[in-house]
Amino acid sequence: MATSPTTNRPPVPALFKVALAPVQAFFRLEASSGILLALCAVAALAWANSPWSASYAAVFDAPLRLEVVGHGGHFTFRELINDGLMTLFFFLVGMEIKRELSAGELRTFSRALLPLIAALGGMVVPAGLYFAFTHGTPAQGGWAIPMATDIAFAIGCLTLVKARVGHGLVVFLTALAIFDDIGGILVIALFYGTGLHVEWLAVAAALVAVLWGLNRFYVRNGLFYAVVGVALWYAMHHGGIHATLSGVVLGLAIPALPSRPGREVLEELAAYVQGLVSQPDDESARGAQLLHIEEALEDIEPPLNRFVHLWHGYVAYGIVPLFALANSGVDVSGMSPSDLLKPLPLGIIVGLFVGKQLGIFLFTWAAVKAGVSPLPAGGSLAQLHGVAVVAGIGFTVALFVGGLAFAGQPALLAEAKLGILTGSLVSAVVGYVLLRYVARPAQAVLQTPS
Repeated sequence: MATSPTTNRPPVPALFKVALAPVQAFFRLEASSGILLALCAVAALAWANSPWSASYAAVFDAPLRLEVVGHGGHFTFRELINDGLMTLFFFLVGMEIKRELSAGELRTFSRALLPLIAALGGMVVPAGLYFAFTHGTPAQGGWAIPMATDIAFAIGCLTLVKARVGHGLVVFLTALAIFDDIGGILVIALFYGTGLHVEWLAVAAALVAVLWGLNRFYVRNGLFYAVVGVALWYAMHHGGIHATLSGVVLGLAIPALPSRPGREVLEELAAYVQGLVSQPDDESARGAQLLHIEEALEDIEPPLNRFVHLWHGYVAYGIVPLFALANSGVDVSGMSPSDLLKPLPLGIIVGLFVGKQLGIFLFTWAAVKAGVSPLPAGGSLAQLHGVAVVAGIGFTVALFVGGLAFAGQPALLAEAKLGILTGSLVSAVVGYVLLRYVARPAQAVLQTPS
């Protein structure tokens, strides 16, 4: 009698199972990416303030060179992460935005209106407060730093109190953060470039047209998108627009809908499988039969879903934590608590902690009172306030914008990082406490505007 292939496999050692179980459990957590991000930020701070602090700078400021066909460039390991690998982060952001706009919570105007209004308040008020603190100083150019919400940290924080926060508020915060990302992308493109060069922008526009064509003809092979994406990165880099935004454009070009209606494919598969059942089993044809079924099922899955599934783990558990490790190392040995009162860090802290909650809560409350939209299902005003505070966690994109705003100004960049880390930490702790111990369950009267 033939044995099953699984019976020939050697048994997995019990010690290996015991060691692996906690790791598997961690990565099943919804908050795992946010936790890993926090651990990398703490590790960077500890490393930069340890007796081995020189090695931190040596690792991330190490010079690198890339040369292709006689043409190359010099950059540091940190620049490779920030300008290269983070393009994949923005690629994932672009795909998430497109998925929500095409088939998610932002697919209709009525669904998108409330988080759009909230995001507008959460961008305008923090930027205004920061500018008020830094106006007339060399730091005023960083006004966009406290505008964005870090989706990984924020959702991770809500996951810790998910028994007290309804699904409607989680969706609300996710949609708000997506609009934040869109706003941040526009700000980076418009205000943090290096001077526009028309000829390169024309090349970039032509490559965007190629991406449109790939989308129009429903090209599913990722290699075509990768080649055009790399060329677009190069063109945008030389055109004066920050090259990482090529990732957003590439993400928006990935087809988000299936090539054929799911019911049609399933009906064909049902007929095909019924035909197989009525025929004698042929082991030699089994591989071709399975391949036919797999190819048919691929018609149901949009390329965008496949690419998100492929890249999410690499971005969430690799690229973004590496970015945090490379950019959170602030040497605080020569600093004192009074440094937090300098205009730059204080403007960021007030912008993230005060500006975010005021902007999001007041704009949302005004929209509900005006009858524009009801509160998210299952949410109360107290819970809305707690979520608005959590939205003040502005870690990843805030650090990214800070690096652009104060490039070549290490002293200001260090102050900006200190403000970002402090403001994000305060927002996380206070938001958690409010949602865990203060917020009350929603009342029916709060679900619809009066």
